[in-house]
Amino acid sequence: MKTTNIDQFGFLVHDVARLLRKKFEKRGQEHGLSSAQWRLLVKVVREEKATQARLAELMEIEPISVSRLIDRMEQGGWVKRCSHETDRRVKLVVPTDQSLAAYSDIKAVAVDIYNEAMTGLEEDQKQALVSALAIVVANLSSDETTTASPALEDLAQS
Repeated sequence: MKTTNIDQFGFLVHDVARLLRKKFEKRGQEHGLSSAQWRLLVKVVREEKATQARLAELMEIEPISVSRLIDRMEQGGWVKRCSHETDRRVKLVVPTDQSLAAYSDIKAVAVDIYNEAMTGLEEDQKQALVSALAIVVANLSSDETTTASPALEDLAQS
């Protein structure tokens, strides 16, 4: 019986994530956004309106980092801050028409990268890989209160 090289698992997962980010960063430069800004844009579009604290939680980064990202993206016309309906102290971040239009481009880039990453795999292998990774994420997220980041294929399918 053949055993898997489980000792390589962490390195392989890290390499896949790094290479996906690198590929996405390269393809995303046409809009002038970094990968962090792309991630924020996706979160803002999906949430429709969210507080900076919520975005920090979703992106698993510090609120001050999200604030700086939002500042740059607001200057570029990608998002805007508006007042909360019931709490004047709270600012909501909402997508602009510019970001809504770019969202479909982001999805198309994600589909291309996903397809490139999965080249050479049969459909059942793709499904098994995604299912297995979803289980790993669930196993490792069981004691966390934050939502795990969506995989690239979630973006491609949304």
